[in-house]
Amino acid sequence: MSVVNDPITVRLLDIYRIGLGPSSSHTVGPMRAARQFRLACFDAGFQPARLRVLLKGSLSATGRGHGTDRAILAGLCGWEPETCDVDDVQGIVERLAADPRVAWGDASVEVRPEDVRFLPYLAYKHETLPHPNTMVCQALDAKEDSVFEQTWCSVGGGFVRQAGEEGSDFQRPPPSAPRYPFATATDLVRHAETEGCTLGEIVLRNEESWDGTRDSVLAGLDSVWNAMRSCIGRGLDRDGVLPGGLGLKRRAGELLARVERGEVEAAYGAIARAQAYAYAVNEENAAGGRVVTAPTNGAAGVLPGVLVEASERLEFTRERIHSALATAAGIAMLIKTHASLSGAEVGCQGEVGSATAMAAAAMCETLGGTVRQAEQAAEIAIEHNLGLTCDPLKGLVQAPCIERNAMGVAKAWSAAQLALHSGEGHLISLDRVIEVMKRTGDDMKREYKETSEGGLAAVSLPEC
Repeated sequence: MSVVNDPITVRLLDIYRIGLGPSSSHTVGPMRAARQFRLACFDAGFQPARLRVLLKGSLSATGRGHGTDRAILAGLCGWEPETCDVDDVQGIVERLAADPRVAWGDASVEVRPEDVRFLPYLAYKHETLPHPNTMVCQALDAKEDSVFEQTWCSVGGGFVRQAGEEGSDFQRPPPSAPRYPFATATDLVRHAETEGCTLGEIVLRNEESWDGTRDSVLAGLDSVWNAMRSCIGRGLDRDGVLPGGLGLKRRAGELLARVERGEVEAAYGAIARAQAYAYAVNEENAAGGRVVTAPTNGAAGVLPGVLVEASERLEFTRERIHSALATAAGIAMLIKTHASLSGAEVGCQGEVGSATAMAAAAMCETLGGTVRQAEQAAEIAIEHNLGLTCDPLKGLVQAPCIERNAMGVAKAWSAAQLALHSGEGHLISLDRVIEVMKRTGDDMKREYKETSEGGLAAVSLPEC
């Protein structure tokens, strides 16, 4: 296992962030980093004439397709991904091109679209980047000299950190050690078995010990659940072509219509409906709509696809939904700590692979599985996503990303069923497979990690 042995203190509601598509690491993270740079300038008392942001690594290679420039401009204006107006973000480049003045205390600062610069690889090829998603934020004086500078890394799932810092920007650091400390899946399972509860209940009890009550976190989970369902509803109601130039049509509504007309095999019906829900979420994400990172935007469709379909069919209680979401988050906490949730760091195994593991564990528990079976379901799901590359065409979170989420739904269901019915006791532990995920990501060539330089992204599209 990883050398990280301290108890995990990632907060539950930091796993699920309500923000804008199409990418948690390329949209949500950069917006938050830019906003924190703005606040740091205020704290330091700087009144710059102009702001500039230099993008390196994957942020430079695929940032245009992810709307990274719009997100950074919004962050420099002080906007937050959870609360900003989606339409305002979509139109921010045009607005600032016409008038670059942005309020800055009692004065203003110039924020020009062209000052968010996508640096070519040759410009930084001799540097050792602190992370594949790196951005350098600069405050310039009237002579365009830098008077204040910070380097930020978007480390996946909307989390960011300054270069040189350990961990990432957990917004609400816990005030004390967790009630049930766990650094590994083995620890988490042991606590749950000792207490006779689910994996998710251990996560919830830790939150309760930190906050004194679980009311606020349950209200937060209600908001997450409502946002997931609303996103599915919006995605099913819309048609047309997704932005970006691939000409990819929205298909979620049509897929669901086929299910409801009985045009799919009856045995496949539940999975097909869940896949239509996953399509709906990821099509909304690709269009820059509001989604929930679960654990990233690029993989946001798997967990809601599985859980919303199952909750409708099996009539989950509010308590059951809370437990399922908390169990899924516990799996994400382990992966984030010991591997990565970033496609730019470990490939899509860290995104769709992680989401599939989260959904598999949650589904297994809601169907009556033991905590060991839930752990096994997560392990199976990751094991069969090992080596999955991140290779979006044209840097857009559309192809093959949307279909990969639908396939993640099917894999999550299969992993849950295998864990439930193949007998307890498996050769490979969840801890071990997470370690292998990290090593596989480290060994993966950079072309296959969200650069659009390898894999499917490097294959020429046929003329139609």
